Amino acid sequence: MDGIDRHTPAEEIAARVSQALERAGITATLSGGGAVSIYSHNEYESFDLDFVTTARNEAIEKALAGLGFRRVAGGRTFDHPDSDFYVEFPPGPLAFGDTVVHDGEVSLRETDSGPLRVVTPTQCIMDRLAAYVHWSDRQALDQATMVARRQPVDWGALDAWARREGVDAEVIDKMRRSSG
Repeated sequence: MDGIDRHTPAEEIAARVSQALERAGITATLSGGGAVSIYSHNEYESFDLDFVTTARNEAIEKALAGLGFRRVAGGRTFDHPDSDFYVEFPPGPLAFGDTVVHDGEVSLRETDSGPLRVVTPTQCIMDRLAAYVHWSDRQALDQATMVARRQPVDWGALDAWARREGVDAEVIDKMRRSSG
């Protein structure tokens, strides 16, 4: 039995998925709302765990079968019969706007369930700000601020990224001030 049920928290499911993929030789990085949930201590809760990868659907399906995940309608989404969380696999490469992030530039977060390959808090903020800028997604800006209030941020890297991506410096300054 896979041990995943409706009470299994997002971080545990994400870590177990990350490890199953690694065992299958698949590199995939948690990003998006799932990373926000973890870094905001569930101030924002997502039931969608996005792992960015270049792996083929069939390899992902095989790697996740042992955890009880099933591929939905032949796509890149997987659900679990005993959990409200689902796992999606946006195609790589991992990028925030035009800035591509390489495998060695993400973090390996130690969890009670083992290691989880996940974007850093600063990269998580970049991801959310890219959604805010490119899709006018106000909720994404709020999510970025939630992460900035709870996690250490590399403000220099964030400022440089924002300049390259055309993010208004006032947005970053306001976030910096609100993170205290």
